[in-house]
Amino acid sequence: MTSRKPVSIAILKERFARHPERHPAITWQTVEKRLASASSGTLEALAAMEASGGEPDVIGGEAADGALLFIDCAAESPKGRRSLCYDQAARQSRKDHPPASSALEMAADIGIELLTEADYRALQQSGAFDLKTSSWIMTPAAIRDLGGALFCDRRYDTVFVYHNGANSYYAARGFRGKLRV
Repeated sequence: MTSRKPVSIAILKERFARHPERHPAITWQTVEKRLASASSGTLEALAAMEASGGEPDVIGGEAADGALLFIDCAAESPKGRRSLCYDQAARQSRKDHPPASSALEMAADIGIELLTEADYRALQQSGAFDLKTSSWIMTPAAIRDLGGALFCDRRYDTVFVYHNGANSYYAARGFRGKLRV
């Protein structure tokens, strides 16, 4: 990951306070303590999530190990992470007009992971996301090995999981990330 400026704690604090429904069992003091002990790489990853339009926030409660899960909570798939194939192999397989990167490559560069289907559904419990866009999610190897990849969105007040060729990319499809802190 390239060196980045750490995230503004004030931005995270304000977002945390504005959306208590996302983390009803967590206090800001708990988050602040975890951020204070986090590595500079973790803070840089949060900054990259913010800079690419992700609006990271804590979702859910503490994990058994005390970690907090920051997930992109922008209303739509982050603007700075759209028009991407699923992974490097898919991007390189495109004969015409390959995008500059892929979802998995960009996630690795930022230092985050793509959401799983379970993560995506959990996020949707705290609000309505991707009403106009869609987001790539982690795809099982058996599907990827056959050339496919999965993505999700929310339409008609329902979360849908779809498939597409991993080498496809659209202006309205990006990816959401998660980071354990």
